[in-house]
Amino acid sequence: MLLSEMSKEQLEKFKAETQAEYDGYKEKGLSLNMERGKPSSAQLDLAMKMLAAVNSYDADYKASDGTDCRNYGGLDGIIDAKNLFSPMLGVSNDELIICGNSSLNIMYDMIARCIIFGVDGVHKPWKDYDKIKWLCPVPGYDRHFAICESFGIEMIPVPLKEDGPDMDMIEKLVAEDDTIKGIWCVPMYSNPTGITYSDEVVKRFAALNPKAEDFRIFWDNAYCIHHLTKTPDKLLNILDECKKTGREDMVYMFASTSKITFAGGGIAVMAASKKNVDYIKSLMTIQTIGYDKINQLRHAKFFGNYEGLMAHMEKHREIIAPRFEAVLSALSKEIAPLGIGSWHNPNGGYFISFDSMDGCAKRIVALCKEAGVALTPAGAAFPYRNDPRDRNIRIAPTFPPIEEIKEAMKVFVCAVKLASAEKLLADMK
Repeated sequence: MLLSEMSKEQLEKFKAETQAEYDGYKEKGLSLNMERGKPSSAQLDLAMKMLAAVNSYDADYKASDGTDCRNYGGLDGIIDAKNLFSPMLGVSNDELIICGNSSLNIMYDMIARCIIFGVDGVHKPWKDYDKIKWLCPVPGYDRHFAICESFGIEMIPVPLKEDGPDMDMIEKLVAEDDTIKGIWCVPMYSNPTGITYSDEVVKRFAALNPKAEDFRIFWDNAYCIHHLTKTPDKLLNILDECKKTGREDMVYMFASTSKITFAGGGIAVMAASKKNVDYIKSLMTIQTIGYDKINQLRHAKFFGNYEGLMAHMEKHREIIAPRFEAVLSALSKEIAPLGIGSWHNPNGGYFISFDSMDGCAKRIVALCKEAGVALTPAGAAFPYRNDPRDRNIRIAPTFPPIEEIKEAMKVFVCAVKLASAEKLLADMK
């Protein structure tokens, strides 16, 4: 029976029973964490042999073109790493820059460059505007929003639908306002909803006609090979589509191996048009002489080629898919029959986005915390941490052991039931 269809007496009985169950969990003294999307220890173990992939005593420090990876140079990355990652993003080697360990770092640097120098050395730097604005599909990635907030960029929320952001809204806004300089996109297995942008959405992005000539799409394809099923989603190549419309300079693409090999010890990559790459490299050459080529070579030797990389990701899938299933099973069994929440069943990525009844998310997170289960703060997936409906909660199932996930989900669904009953009873007064 739907909770909303219960009488006051039925709701009061339901609440009392749920409260007793919740009090039992509090007495257990649990300490469980589903707050951040970190790889589990089992996933990190998969890459341990990579540490021995480069042995300088056997002259294994050279790239396939003879480059000595111990020395300076190679600003945009060694050929072996480019050959590994260009198929991942669907770009040519001259459209790719191999950087350090963090794609978040690259995105931060790109916005800083645009603010200080402008997007191409022709348009004026963003710092010369009185105000600049950014479009933010919501729910979205909290660290994206933190970057904007740190630079004082005004954020405009854009609803995220089942096939991607609200393109009608985006097209209208960018056509009218030249202070809108960019948009964040996690186009495949979006953080946190898990949706993948449809072909139509990608084509509409490529056909955007912004009033600001220096408008840029930040295409953070962090989860492009993080599949949870053997029938993964498909994503149209944004750079190819932009070339068709003559707007290939409008997009920057990003990815990394932070959740593939070692968090903090992976490789981050950026792809863009040849014109953009050349301009970015002209600024990078003052910033750095080159990134860690030994680590690039280590990755290239460990995986061998793109097929080897994908085989490695199948091992990740086998580890994390059961964790997602544990979360989804609990939601389907305990929440769906009561009609007090909704979610998307993702085919990949690192998160499950749960929408409670309006006005309940903060209460649910607080209840979970009191019972020893840590979750991402309610509202984190919105600019300025303001979820206007107070309903969205991001669940991160990858890090804890599966038995801990099952225990944490017992607490979570109990908290959802209790908060929902409280809300419905309060509305009856």
